[in-house]
Amino acid sequence: MSRARVARAVAAARAVSAAHGVGCEDARVLQDGINVVVHLAPAPVVARVATLTRLLRPDVARHLGREVAVAGALAAAGAPVVPPSDLLPPGPHEHEGTVLSFWAHVPVLPEAVTPAEVAGALEELEGSLGELAPAGRPLDTPLDDLAAFVERGATWGVEPARLDRLAARLDDLRPRLDGVAGQRHGDAHPGNLLTTPWGRLWTDLEDTCPGPRAWDLACLRSTSRLDGRAALDALPDAPSDAELAPWLELRRLHAAAWSVVAATGHPRRRPAARERLAAVLG
Repeated sequence: MSRARVARAVAAARAVSAAHGVGCEDARVLQDGINVVVHLAPAPVVARVATLTRLLRPDVARHLGREVAVAGALAAAGAPVVPPSDLLPPGPHEHEGTVLSFWAHVPVLPEAVTPAEVAGALEELEGSLGELAPAGRPLDTPLDDLAAFVERGATWGVEPARLDRLAARLDDLRPRLDGVAGQRHGDAHPGNLLTTPWGRLWTDLEDTCPGPRAWDLACLRSTSRLDGRAALDALPDAPSDAELAPWLELRRLHAAAWSVVAATGHPRRRPAARERLAAVLG
């Protein structure tokens, strides 16, 4: 991890939480990825601090604000999600240019989930998401991210020819991404499903957006953490891979773009990120 970047994230989390009366004796970094996730122990509060996120999403507060609003509404309705913190305003907050939000800390049990269990958890979440009014434009999160990547990819060493191919692929995809747009998790894979003492809870709704059900199913189908096809087959009326093709392509493009962004803060990942982008775009 980049020590300076993580240190800034921890300092921001400490400062904002302290300003709202929540002390921290032991800041524990739970994850250093696109965001830095910090448990402000001993308080049952977790800070999600946007670090690399801002490279592709300059208006990151808008995304974190949507995440807090959607997760808060879901939690209030009893949906299986990790709720925003109720010990201090969940945010988003800004501290010296760093944007962050606060969440309830939940103990995570080291239990693997089966494809059918992930499918069941997603089906349960879908029922609650269906009660929400869509927030945003259909598929605005992946489509806006990829449009931004086309504009900024050269900054991270992506060849202009690949960026041109990405732009052309997006132009071809957009009219094929049709369907009834309800609110979606946006990143529905097993890594965002936590096994806790209170059951399985979804987390990380930062990519939430309106879209057809096929978008969340494509996210699950594409996972490398378990057999995504088996997970889909556990659902009633599961679409075939051919039926999911446009959304699967969008997922591959979105994941490849973010792998390049993540590698800017994790240099060891750069070769794999470039290979992933090349495999998707040629």
